[in-house]
Amino acid sequence: MTSSTLWKALWISAVVATAHLPGGNAIASGGPSQDASLDACGARNLPAARAKARRLVRQIRDDLAAVEDQIRRARFVRAVEAGTASIEQVAAVAAEEYSIIRSDLNSFTQMASRWDSAQGSHFFGDLASGEALSLPLVLAFAANVGLDEHDLAVYEPRPLAQTYPSRVAWIASNADRASAAASFLVNFAVFGENMGRIRDALISVYGFTPAQIEFFSFFAEPVPGFEDDALEVIAAGLLEGACPVDIRRSPRLLQAYELEFWQSASDPPGSHLPVVFPARTVTR
Repeated sequence: MTSSTLWKALWISAVVATAHLPGGNAIASGGPSQDASLDACGARNLPAARAKARRLVRQIRDDLAAVEDQIRRARFVRAVEAGTASIEQVAAVAAEEYSIIRSDLNSFTQMASRWDSAQGSHFFGDLASGEALSLPLVLAFAANVGLDEHDLAVYEPRPLAQTYPSRVAWIASNADRASAAASFLVNFAVFGENMGRIRDALISVYGFTPAQIEFFSFFAEPVPGFEDDALEVIAAGLLEGACPVDIRRSPRLLQAYELEFWQSASDPPGSHLPVVFPARTVTR
């Protein structure tokens, strides 16, 4: 091998290795652009990071469309819409969410301490605030079916219903900010759809008032500006060297655990819930 050929081979090897290192930059002169491929880690500047974030999210949504359809077709949601789900089954979802909310609140608080800043993004702190706001709402719904917080606390959660918060806790400790933001951006929409369908059925089929099911309405309504804020966090993570393989993997796993949550909702409750409906005392 001539010295010229050897140098060329070493140069190409360096480009390939650098492009796949977290935060690595492809050699500017003659090397492949870091942003030309959705498989390269990082981004060279903020406009490129924003464009790459949007492309990645579109790709992830396309890749997970079939899983989202499975979530929408969850047997439990269709049973509520048909009026064949028992009040105890609906209450069990609230009881599972009682555990999930408390776990996610801690996880989002941890994410905020890792990635938010006083002068910059407060994306994860806002997620924590949302969980804090939802906790009294799930207690209010429980009261409307004759349950108190003690009933929710002693309820035995179904394992498959709790894989989701376990993954969120993993994200809080191990993921990069881009993977975290992409996970929740992709996940929240279909969760909100199902909660909205349950809300509508509880009113039209079961006879609840809108005030009685505010817990479901809270998660059903889209958060203004959420997508734009999430994309900014993903872009910031790409500038730090985040890798698309991780940004894709995290939503894929979280959405799979979302599916498990809804599939488990058709199973018998983890333990008995002494529901009474209409409850003697209605919380409004």
